[in-house]
Amino acid sequence: MKPEDYQLDILVQGYPGKSVCHDGLGWSTIVLLRGGGHVALVDVGTFSHRANLLAGLQRHGLAPAEVTDVILTHSHHDHAINWVLFEKATIWLGAHEIEWAVQEPWGRTPVPELYVRELKASQQLRVIRDGDTVIPGMVALDAPGHTPGHMIFVLSGVTRDVIFTGDAAKNRVELLTRSADMTYDPAVTAASIDLMWELWRKRPDTLLVPGHDMPMVLRDGKPAYVGKREAAITSWFGDDLDTMTRFELTVGR
Repeated sequence: MKPEDYQLDILVQGYPGKSVCHDGLGWSTIVLLRGGGHVALVDVGTFSHRANLLAGLQRHGLAPAEVTDVILTHSHHDHAINWVLFEKATIWLGAHEIEWAVQEPWGRTPVPELYVRELKASQQLRVIRDGDTVIPGMVALDAPGHTPGHMIFVLSGVTRDVIFTGDAAKNRVELLTRSADMTYDPAVTAASIDLMWELWRKRPDTLLVPGHDMPMVLRDGKPAYVGKREAAITSWFGDDLDTMTRFELTVGR
């Protein structure tokens, strides 16, 4: 996918689900952008993403040291932990988000306490505010609700835009209902999602990339997925290591 000046690739596909018995699922979207001298990642996932993230970079002939920018929508572990893999990158995060995150009580929230403490002190960190340009053509906008300092990013192209919503709207259902599974204030979340809809409707074929779902475009005013969902679990329910049971976690739409 090529929004004019940048090549866009989904390295890890987000998933719109929750674990039933084992707490959070946390399968979040990781996007690679390349162009204009930048090799950028939008969100970088948690520990369980590392193999897929590194393999995704390798598929495109890239090593972690070649990543120039890590753009974080917010500070939760399933989006932010792997910033430590990219020692030569600039790490972009909202000014309000980092100040909020380092003050969160340890051991009680999805904020990875030690990672945000290290990031706050790191020379790699560049804090951003509403309206700031991150990489050429990409603007950060405040979108609180999921966290107080959450930001979305709009990449402007010649013919269409790309909107990266992170967890301000995690999936198609949250976009349609204008409500969210995890929010500190439903009214604040609704206002942020209204902003996304306003941006999305501005230009035909604008792509929206949520934090826990597949990319979408508007078709007849409704979100339509771009691409094919891939998600499954394999389990050892047999009598040897070679016997695996596969459970598909996809539905057609």
